[in-house]
Amino acid sequence: MSYTSVQAKEDAAAVEVTRQEWLFVIVTALVVLIVTMLPYLYAYWSAPPDRQFMGVIYNVPDHMQYFSWFREFGESNLSANKLTPEPNEPIFFNLLWWGMARIGGVLGIGYAGMYQILRWTATILFLLLVYRMVSWFFADRLQRTTAFLLILFGAGFGWVLILMKYTITNGELLWPLDVYVAEPNTFLSILGSPHFVAAALYMFVFDLVLRGQAKNQLRYAVYAGLFALFMGWQHAYDLLIVYGVLGAYGLLVWIRDRKLPMYLLWSGLIIGVISVWPALYSVWLTTHDPLWEQVLAQFANAGVYSPPLYRLPVLLGLPFLLALFTALRQNPFKLRGVSNNDLFVRGWFWISFVLIYLPVDYQIHMLNGWQVPIAILATQGIFAYVVPVLAHRSALGKTLVRRLAITTVAIIIAFSAFTNIYLFGWRFYDLNRHDYPYYLYQDEIAALRWLEANAASEVVVLSSLAIGQYIPAETGAHAFLAHWAQTVDYYGKEAAVARFFDVATPEQKRRQIVADFGVDYVFWGPMEQAIGNYILSDDANFQVMFTQGNVAIFAPAETP
Repeated sequence: MSYTSVQAKEDAAAVEVTRQEWLFVIVTALVVLIVTMLPYLYAYWSAPPDRQFMGVIYNVPDHMQYFSWFREFGESNLSANKLTPEPNEPIFFNLLWWGMARIGGVLGIGYAGMYQILRWTATILFLLLVYRMVSWFFADRLQRTTAFLLILFGAGFGWVLILMKYTITNGELLWPLDVYVAEPNTFLSILGSPHFVAAALYMFVFDLVLRGQAKNQLRYAVYAGLFALFMGWQHAYDLLIVYGVLGAYGLLVWIRDRKLPMYLLWSGLIIGVISVWPALYSVWLTTHDPLWEQVLAQFANAGVYSPPLYRLPVLLGLPFLLALFTALRQNPFKLRGVSNNDLFVRGWFWISFVLIYLPVDYQIHMLNGWQVPIAILATQGIFAYVVPVLAHRSALGKTLVRRLAITTVAIIIAFSAFTNIYLFGWRFYDLNRHDYPYYLYQDEIAALRWLEANAASEVVVLSSLAIGQYIPAETGAHAFLAHWAQTVDYYGKEAAVARFFDVATPEQKRRQIVADFGVDYVFWGPMEQAIGNYILSDDANFQVMFTQGNVAIFAPAETP
């Protein structure tokens, strides 16, 4: 029996993970967390005396949205949308940030500290889960280690686009989203978007279903349903992945066996009945509340969608190409004699092509977790096809095949990680600018502290977007302009801010903006002054409420 046939001859589900392997996972997780902590430490320690690092190194707008919820949930079980000036009732709930807020309140830790706690906790839990799952599919330790490391470090061919930018495209980065999208990139998510790592824990549902099926015990379906319910209250759209993958698996088993897979049918019904409620709540929220309906409609403002099919290799890289080769080489139309494990991986892989192109504005989030079946299939391909071919061409004896396998795996993992090496270094380069959006001036921080102490929760603060995105989380007040989706009529508000600070805008129109949206305060600092060179202190319609350095807060003057 050849080395590559180990998995086919052993029952992976019966092979227990050793303590040594769990130690490897824990140590790997800690090393990755320490390494990815370095940009944060650099940002804190290198900040000039007049500026403050705000605790986030990637995707500030969305994080400040979450941190606004964090602030609101610290005082209430439901959150209002403070990223828009329109009055609205607190009807939004998110379990992740509710829990973070409550734990942070008990520990006396703010959003920046709890963000790091989330980063560390989610990473460790996710990597433990990933290794538990790959141990179900691979009996051989080298193979499951390979899959685990591909999931952790694998990325796309973004590094090629970076090279092209500095060589043949004259400084233009083609398809930037194919470099910077975090959902299918575990390392990038750990580095700067840990909520995606936390969300990817949804796949524990799959682990429970597969183990329950092997034991023919429906209690596992109950556990899976409860966990799906728990995860659904954090990201309801992840339930689409759960239902889609389980549905695809059940369909393949049905076709293979030519009879209904009753265990999977009952499991699906149990999981669906238990877990569907967060999805129903989200549908109700975005169809019955006019403000949240507009928020959902503005998800298109980001212009972020799954890349077209021909660019998936750019986004997902060598692991994806190996997985696609393997899936085709295994003949997806031949199901007779295929194990449940292989059917599940195939179903997960192929249905993801449907999920990532669903006609919804958040389709790109369906990429989150796809790296797992991709890595499993890629690993199968490495050991079933790549290593045997290399061994045959090199005329190696059996004793050298394993050494060849280790070398091949190391090269593939290293090659797959090139883009992540760039992304890691890019964070230092970006943070070294010590500028918006990752830093604010100390005078701006002082102004935000003044608002926090003096502004009621329902007041509206008009400012530039650079400052507005921080206002809800830092002060609890409503921002006039803060987020591409959460700010109702985002482009209209953006234009209104530009008009307000434009020196050429007539005084009457400026007052009209204040009256139409109930603006209580105007934040006036370097970013606002740069918009249109309007000197607000010269306007008799506004009175100074706070001033420090180059920053001031104004309120509309009382009408005589």
